[in-house]
Amino acid sequence: MKRIALFLMTNLAIIVVLSITLRLLGVERILDEQGAGLDLNSLLIFSAVFGFGGAFISLAMSKWIAKRSTGARVIAQPANGTEQWLLSTVQRQAQQAGIGMPEVAIFNSPQPNAFATGASRNNALVAVSSGLLQNMNPDEVEAVLAHEITHVANGDMVTLTLIQGVVNTFVIFFSRVIGHFIDRVVFKTERGHGPAFWVATIVAELVLGFLASMIVMWFSRQREFRADAGGARLAGHQKMIAALQRLQQGSQPTAMPDELVAFGISNRGGQGLSRLFMSHPPLSERIAALQRAA
Repeated sequence: MKRIALFLMTNLAIIVVLSITLRLLGVERILDEQGAGLDLNSLLIFSAVFGFGGAFISLAMSKWIAKRSTGARVIAQPANGTEQWLLSTVQRQAQQAGIGMPEVAIFNSPQPNAFATGASRNNALVAVSSGLLQNMNPDEVEAVLAHEITHVANGDMVTLTLIQGVVNTFVIFFSRVIGHFIDRVVFKTERGHGPAFWVATIVAELVLGFLASMIVMWFSRQREFRADAGGARLAGHQKMIAALQRLQQGSQPTAMPDELVAFGISNRGGQGLSRLFMSHPPLSERIAALQRAA
């Protein structure tokens, strides 16, 4: 229930902000002055504002959403030796990677996992699950932290946001072009837009968004290989390999909120076409890549 409420609140805020932005830019309308043809310039601006605006607002709110959707508790003052070790390890790795000290948090989950998120390299959050601390030894946890620090140092959150913004823009633009075409050619609407435009636009947006997600997921898989390589440089190849092997031994998929799946260290694998929509490569491929590099 809390996650649904957060989802609705976030999207309502995005809609309000973007609606105000479009009104200020004077591009609420996507038809020409006669109301017959598309104004492609206005449509492109409309698509870019919604496409990039939604992506960047989500990025700006990513830490806030992550903390509340996972119940992550930020370590302000370490309460025990484990928390002190987490802080000192992240601080050392952040210095090695040349980034600002991220916030460090722990979230309750029996499954071993971790994620990093945040608006910039110097304003990030690194969180680990209680299951990870319980099921991994310090060397393996160190490697997982190094993997997440590398995500931050590589600017993966910002890059993924830019890619998502470009994809969103094209999906919004072409779905409305398709909807306009169907409304004019098939249903013979001469001015304005009829119900067919909205129905066709929604269907086209769903189909194009589904296909476009393959591009985003491809990049997500590539950045996991880079984060593994960076984690190996910070913590050592054998530690990184051992951490991934430990994750591979788990019989259950890691539990992460939907909005953070792409930012976790591990995710359930897929077969066949489903591999195109995986945010993470199979652990066996990631281990093999590290072994070749070592």
